[in-house]
Amino acid sequence: MQLVSSVQIGKNGITKNTIEAIKTHFKNHLNVKVVFLKGSGRDSKSIKKDAEKIVFGLGNNYTYRVVGFTVFIKKWRKPMR
Repeated sequence: MQLVSSVQIGKNGITKNTIEAIKTHFKNHLNVKVVFLKGSGRDSKSIKKDAEKIVFGLGNNYTYRVVGFTVFIKKWRKPMR
């Protein structure tokens, strides 16, 4: 089992398919790194909103950390409150 998987977000932004792809990455990986490319119209405020949108779509067992234009998402065993 690998520790980190990577997903890139481009000009289409966050879609249902993107969230489903991230869910499938968590079947084989402990953490997922989401990288926002230049085409996504990236800035710090929009990346934080997109990170919250991703974690909301994934469910209660996930937390995130934003570093630059990258979001690190971790899945916990027990649901977070």
